[in-house]
Amino acid sequence: MAQARDVPLDAHLHTELSPDSAVPLELYCAQAAERGVGEIAITDHLDFTPGAPAYGYVEYERREREVRAAAERWAGRVTVRFGVELTYESRHEDAIREHLRTHSYDYSIGSVHAMSDGPYAHGRLAGFVAGKSLAEVVAPYFAEVRLAIRSGLFDTMGHLDMCKRWLVAWFSAADFAAVPELYEPLLHALVESGTALEVNSSGLRHKTGETYPGPWVVARFRELGGQRVTVGSDSHLPHTFAFGIEEACEIVAAAGFDRVTVERALDRGDLVLPERFRR
Repeated sequence: MAQARDVPLDAHLHTELSPDSAVPLELYCAQAAERGVGEIAITDHLDFTPGAPAYGYVEYERREREVRAAAERWAGRVTVRFGVELTYESRHEDAIREHLRTHSYDYSIGSVHAMSDGPYAHGRLAGFVAGKSLAEVVAPYFAEVRLAIRSGLFDTMGHLDMCKRWLVAWFSAADFAAVPELYEPLLHALVESGTALEVNSSGLRHKTGETYPGPWVVARFRELGGQRVTVGSDSHLPHTFAFGIEEACEIVAAAGFDRVTVERALDRGDLVLPERFRR
């Protein structure tokens, strides 16, 4: 497993415009051109809870200016999309909706993260997990994910079950696969809303050992009528750009999809998966 070459897309990238990354935007563009990654989406973090790391970290105007300038510089070599990863919390849904109404992005990812005042925060997690079943432990996370999807605010739902990463000391990926019924409400919501499912390859470099979500979830999404998928490395470091994207594309193709996308339209011929994935 390594940084991918000759793939159509890496739609989840964090730069120095995120509080948890120091990667220059220009470096991702150069890597994309060198590795044959035709399109990238710069999706720096945006939080809505005061005091959270990406709350007011970089003003919108700077983010837009720098990404769109890069898109002009690299035009003809790499397509650079101005995206955003918004931390979804139902208590802030009105503020998120207003932000997206008044600010223009090419692409938006909605993601549920471990907030400092939530049950998955580092100092609270062990106590929260103690004595609970997997279904009980993931219930708050999956409930927020479902609300995020139902909101209809986002192009893509990011790392659908990233709670696997936080819970790996107690529950394995196989444990999650043993309770497929927990995923059904999320997948039905994705299909009904038209929100894309992200196959986030960052789990391949974590102890989790599989994508978020795993291959069986992507296949089930397709069975239920899902039509839109995307792939993203969730990179925060130079050497994780496009890491695991080939594996993510293989998962997408095995599930029966022939393309990936960053838009709600289905006719994105430029993002058809290469033939090697569609055999």
